[in-house]
Amino acid sequence: MPRKTLKKYMPDPHWVKNHPHLSWLGEHIKNPGLWHLSHRSVSLAFLVGIFCAFIPMPFQMVVAAILAVLMSSNLPISITLVWISNPITMPAMLYFSYRIGQLILGVDDHADVMVWHLDTLYDNFKHIWRPLVLGSLISGLVAGIIGFIGIRVLWTIQVRRSWIKRGRERLKRQQLDQNNNPN
Repeated sequence: MPRKTLKKYMPDPHWVKNHPHLSWLGEHIKNPGLWHLSHRSVSLAFLVGIFCAFIPMPFQMVVAAILAVLMSSNLPISITLVWISNPITMPAMLYFSYRIGQLILGVDDHADVMVWHLDTLYDNFKHIWRPLVLGSLISGLVAGIIGFIGIRVLWTIQVRRSWIKRGRERLKRQQLDQNNNPN
């Protein structure tokens, strides 16, 4: 992964560790794993952030922060990935999750008889909450695992490419040294 690029956009850990609104996390916020950019912490951050993005509740970033602290994933990346669910993507994500939950539970289709507006969503919540919650948890878990595996694969590819590049550069230097010193 482009560690330098990620570091450029990350907040200063000292500022975050000393932020008064995060003092309730105590010593947990000082865990170096929350700020380290390793394949483990970044891939776990993708799992946490994408999973929390699918949870149909307010304050998803708080849940992502708590899970990031508990799992020692990269905190800023976990919180940032929650913004996958935003006012533009949220309706499609909720509807997809509802359909997944409906398929798994085998319940009747209340979605066809209701109009999908915010007001009717609240009125019909008693009919749709089970498939919505189950579908959201399953969709979030599957998407999070795909993100986790995807980052692991991309990270491995990037590391191998850098090893190959360094090996080629080392070989060129050795050949140049041999050509310059024919002893």
